[in-house]
Amino acid sequence: MLTSSYSKLVSGFMENEIDSLKDIHDNITDQYDTIVEQLLHIKGKLIFMGVGKSGLIGRKLAATFSSTGTPSFFVHATESVHGDLGMIDKNDTVILISNSGETKEILAPLKSLNIIGVHTIAFTGNENSSLAKSCDSTLIIHVDKEADKLNLAPTNSSTAVLVVGDALACTISELKDFTKDDFAIFHPGGALGKKLLAEKA
Repeated sequence: MLTSSYSKLVSGFMENEIDSLKDIHDNITDQYDTIVEQLLHIKGKLIFMGVGKSGLIGRKLAATFSSTGTPSFFVHATESVHGDLGMIDKNDTVILISNSGETKEILAPLKSLNIIGVHTIAFTGNENSSLAKSCDSTLIIHVDKEADKLNLAPTNSSTAVLVVGDALACTISELKDFTKDDFAIFHPGGALGKKLLAEKA
């Protein structure tokens, strides 16, 4: 039982994030079916793009997809328009993350991405945003507010994208029949990977 006022404050902010996740969970639409189908049939690599907190989430999701059977990496949106778009091929799929969908850095690469010919997917909380309207596909990950009292710091919104992205990665991994042996090959440096490889030997 919580007795400290600090603990109660921390608990309250946790509850804010949990409530946002419950709301997203309870309002899943057939958008998810569309995105899963697209991710399941990627011809090239899966690339995440973002800036700020969205960029950090994108890095983590790229690592999660890569480690569970879908080749993936992160490209910083700002760096992309200074040469890093050269990492991207027409067979790739690019997921652009922006809660507002109006972040100028995330909108800047879109023209070039269209010229390259990649499939673009928006992860955004704003279905009427420039990003949502400009991408080939959109997954709306909307939260009513952030966890902090000022409703400013990316908290609920970034956590929501992380959880949705992890769930998509797990879904794709299961549909691809990704096995423990596959996991071990991708994680030879970790204790679990070493254990699995030893069992296989």
